[in-house]
Amino acid sequence: MHALVRIYSRLAPNLLLIFESVQVIAVVAWIFFSQRRASGSAEPRRFQAISRAFSSLARRKTLSVVITGASVLAIRVALIPLLGVPEPMWHDEYSFLLAADTFAHGRLTNPTHPMWKHFESFHIIQQPTYMSMYPPAQGLILAAGQVLGHPWIGQLVVTALMCSALCWMLQAWLPPAWALFGAALAVVRLGILFYWMNSYFAGSLTALAGALVLGALPRIRRHGRLRDGVVMGIGLAILANTRPYEGLVFSMPIAGAMLVWIVRQKRMTTRAVIERVVLPVILLLAVTGAAMGYYFWRVTGDPLVMPYQVDRQTYAMAPYFIWQHARPEPLYRHPVMRNFYQGWEYHDYLSGMTPFGFVRRVLYKAYVLWKFYAGPALTIPLLAFPCILRDRRMRFPLVVAGFVAVGILLEIWTGAHYVAAATGLFLLLIVQCMRHLRWWRWSGRPVGVALVRAVPAICVAMVCLRLCAVVTRAPIEQPWPRGNLKRAAILHQLEAGPERHLIIVRYGPEHGSHIEWVYNRADIDGAKVVWARDMGDEQNQELIRYFSERHVWAIYADESTPKLEPYPVN
Repeated sequence: MHALVRIYSRLAPNLLLIFESVQVIAVVAWIFFSQRRASGSAEPRRFQAISRAFSSLARRKTLSVVITGASVLAIRVALIPLLGVPEPMWHDEYSFLLAADTFAHGRLTNPTHPMWKHFESFHIIQQPTYMSMYPPAQGLILAAGQVLGHPWIGQLVVTALMCSALCWMLQAWLPPAWALFGAALAVVRLGILFYWMNSYFAGSLTALAGALVLGALPRIRRHGRLRDGVVMGIGLAILANTRPYEGLVFSMPIAGAMLVWIVRQKRMTTRAVIERVVLPVILLLAVTGAAMGYYFWRVTGDPLVMPYQVDRQTYAMAPYFIWQHARPEPLYRHPVMRNFYQGWEYHDYLSGMTPFGFVRRVLYKAYVLWKFYAGPALTIPLLAFPCILRDRRMRFPLVVAGFVAVGILLEIWTGAHYVAAATGLFLLLIVQCMRHLRWWRWSGRPVGVALVRAVPAICVAMVCLRLCAVVTRAPIEQPWPRGNLKRAAILHQLEAGPERHLIIVRYGPEHGSHIEWVYNRADIDGAKVVWARDMGDEQNQELIRYFSERHVWAIYADESTPKLEPYPVN
């Protein structure tokens, strides 16, 4: 029994990947080795009817875009009774929510709290102001949701818009039916159960921006319309305010393609090109740059210094890019922050700077991105990737993919949301692979058609499997709703009462520094519940005297069932 428990504990993080891989292997084996021969080239009537209806819808491009986003909204809202609404868990999420709370209350930043040393936490600056270290776009989306009732409403809507934008982008590169087919894959793969929807990360917003930029490019080259230039400018502005580095890397070849088109095209006058394309993009970027400079000035005191830079200079030892050098150890007031920045980040950085470590890191990055953007099901179309290399229509997307790959290699760490700007690019390449795969034959049988149909079938089957597991409480993945449910339960319980509280958080020696409890609202003094770090009884008493009218609790966050205990007040 103990051996089975150990085996399960090792396999548990990858059970979904294993189940999907088994499905893929079984389906592909059945397609290739089934003894049943095709009965001719004609498709069964049911497939013909479905294909005609699908193509008819796809030709109505605007309707297809609307239905794509609406389906995401409808399905995920319908699943709220089963999946719930996510709670924050990771450092980034709490940081984005701090920005959202700040913006929702009509402020760009917050004054440094007098007791700020008790509230230091990850990805948040305390001086010269108290604010998230991240660019403001995701915070604005979550703030809109907060104004409407809950920050997740913003995430729900922007994920639906992302899927609509992906459909719109694909329509510029592919025939309508294939564009809608790719959008349906995006809905199933990214729009319902994956973490961009069920968290507070900025992946959906960044992917939306990348889709706007990539979809505007061929439209500008074909039509030179003002609206397409505006769309591209909006996409670039969002990229600059979500993932500036990755957005820049993604946009560089697109900017080059635009420049080549402007020089070579002869269909439009120079004045028309400037008025319809160049001027809108430049004006939007100029306004964006001015707004960003003003925001930085309000947060950091310098229009050229991002909050991100202040946070890294204050706390980090390891750089984010391979050409940078490590910093001296700063002053850490809390062991948990030293464990994260020195014990994990810095040592992980050093391990990746050796030749073997660099190769290992590159392979790990490739695995992380493959697992999220393709997985076993979407690996089937990649069988036709050699055809893409000979496809003239895909030369430019491959160039953009090459820029993105180089950009990833230059970063120390990479997550799926880091390269979210290229989501539409990856989807375009996968769908184009499916178009080539569709013509494959094996022993005279159209196995390519069967393989293409198997891809969405497997994706839908995995969604059904996960939902059934939630209903039956089968432990094949993390429980729903997602997030730090223990912290959230305590917070909601205390916020429901009339009293105000101060919670002093204590960790054990084996605490994992990626799971943090000490995060607060934008207005700390006005919050019903304030979370603070344990800094020893003397300094804790100083904090307690400041919050003299609050109930004071201690909590041992690493216990299996954390409980509030009254903290002795001197």
